[in-house]
Amino acid sequence: MAESSGGFADRFDYRVDIRPHRNQVTARVGERVIARTTRALLVDEQDHGLVFYFPEADVDLSALEAIEHVTVCPFKGEAAHWALAGGEQPVAWTYRQPHHEVARLAGHLAFYQDRVSVEVGVANPAVSGR
Repeated sequence: MAESSGGFADRFDYRVDIRPHRNQVTARVGERVIARTTRALLVDEQDHGLVFYFPEADVDLSALEAIEHVTVCPFKGEAAHWALAGGEQPVAWTYRQPHHEVARLAGHLAFYQDRVSVEVGVANPAVSGR
C-alpha cells in the first residue's frame, strides 16, 4: 500500500470525496460567464463546504490571470491562484500537483464562491424519477 501524503499521513481517516457530475455547472462574475461545464468534479471535504472544480478546458482563461498568491492545504497540496484579468484579488485556485489521494484535481480550477457565482443546472438528459 502506498504511503499517505500530506495531512493524510497524520489523519488517515480524513475525508476528501471527489465525484464527477454531469449537471451543467456555470461560474459567472456579474453577467460574464467565465466557466461552464458538464464535466465538473464535486469535492466534499470534511470540515469544508462543497466545491465544484472545473476542467481547465472549460474555463475562459482569457478572463483570468495567474497571480503570485500560493496557499497550502495539508490534504490537497499547494494551490496556485488566479485573479480576474487586471485584478489582484484571488477568485480561483488550482492544484497543479495535488497529493496522490486527490490526484483527480489536477487540471481543474475552483472558484471562491463569495467572489464568483457558481450555479448548478440540470443534467442533459435530465434524470427522471422513474
